[in-house]
Amino acid sequence: MARIHAGHFLSYMQTSTLLITIILLTFAAYYFGRARSVGTSHSVGGVRYLHSLPKYYGYLTSILCGLPALALLLLWNIFEDGAVTQLVVNQLPQEIASLPAGELNLYVNDVKNLVRGNIVSGEIDATIEAAAKHYSSLLALSSKALTVLSLCLAILGGIVGLRLVSPTAPARNRVEKIIKAFLIVCSLIAIFTTVGIVLSVLFEAIRFFDAVPVFSFLFGLEWSPQMAIREDQVGSSGAFGAVPLFAGTFLISLIAMLVAVPIGLMSAIYLSEYADARVRAAAKPALEILAGVPTVVYGFFAALTVAPLVRDLAATAGLHASSESALAAGLVMGIMIIPLISSLSDDVINAVPHAMRDGSLALGATQSETIRRVVIPAALPGIVGGILLAVSRAIGETMIVVMAAGLSANLTANPLESVTTITVQIVTLLVGDQEFDSPKTLAAFALGLMLFVTTLLINIVALHVVRKYREQYE
Repeated sequence: MARIHAGHFLSYMQTSTLLITIILLTFAAYYFGRARSVGTSHSVGGVRYLHSLPKYYGYLTSILCGLPALALLLLWNIFEDGAVTQLVVNQLPQEIASLPAGELNLYVNDVKNLVRGNIVSGEIDATIEAAAKHYSSLLALSSKALTVLSLCLAILGGIVGLRLVSPTAPARNRVEKIIKAFLIVCSLIAIFTTVGIVLSVLFEAIRFFDAVPVFSFLFGLEWSPQMAIREDQVGSSGAFGAVPLFAGTFLISLIAMLVAVPIGLMSAIYLSEYADARVRAAAKPALEILAGVPTVVYGFFAALTVAPLVRDLAATAGLHASSESALAAGLVMGIMIIPLISSLSDDVINAVPHAMRDGSLALGATQSETIRRVVIPAALPGIVGGILLAVSRAIGETMIVVMAAGLSANLTANPLESVTTITVQIVTLLVGDQEFDSPKTLAAFALGLMLFVTTLLINIVALHVVRKYREQYE
């Protein structure tokens, strides 16, 4: 048994050692490629007569050495477990291999747990121990094969890279093409990831709308998604009107933005236009410390300090305030978003050319007039972008709302009442013993789709406004 565990540990150790070895070979390939380019330059009169700088020859050699080996290492680790598992299943006795898919997966998990030294679900018999030994031996063989192939591929790539070094070789062009291809691959990964997220949410939302009409979901005034997920449970119907959730999300986000936008924008204007270097060096880091505070800490602050304060102030004014209110959550959320707006706006305002300020001041405008009529209009697109990011942050915040605003889906415009938001309900619906065939669980995907569409529409409108302003300004 110890031999099985040791073999599994060695396979992981060999992978990390192999990765370090490939990286070292890549650095060595860069050194030899650069040195070879310098050596070959003597035949043409010096380094300045090379087609590319010596470092590009080193880059090309290191890329040909390391990139194919690292790609093989990545693909091997992705497909290794599935291939090894299938080989182990093929060697199992017929009565075990013919089990239903769920039972066979449990058996294979027991084999893997035995190899890894974890607790298995049943007794360890001769069959499972033999399968574990077979699995461990295949992993060891796979690690050895990966080591040999990767090192051979790295060495072969380095040799090819060195042979390509010549005074007329367009090393810089080749390196730039490889980097461009890598950037395209990264862009495609980001795009496909976004498409995959949207499609995964869309397909599950369509399943939900098959059970609940779209009109009832979008315009229903009652949210009570308590439905039976098993036959022995009570409660076979639910109300899926999302209007209270949209109203609560809008109310809290509006309060947060009313706090964050003026304070964040004014602080950015002060730090960039009025504050001297010493004040800026002290105030800007102190302001951005707020961005590093975890949201759960803000939630504690809202629940233990701000919410009781709001309740007491409302009672003093003769008003009734809930112990969990939209006002408390919105105020604390606004404080949390201040650094985001302030930092982005400060960077955008500082990016406005000083020549525009000097020209305005030379024409007789005061500093405040220059800020209002020159600096802010020039920086407005970036400021709007920062505000949009802040709106997205406010809409997606969960922890503060859970701790300060509650879970009650109340349709109200009173900020002193308890409300909830879309993100809080998504978390609530997906926590616990849930089945993805129930409208109660699928409602989370419908809410996620509506949140995505809403954010998209906000961005489209904002881009239209910014584009229109740019046309007028230019």
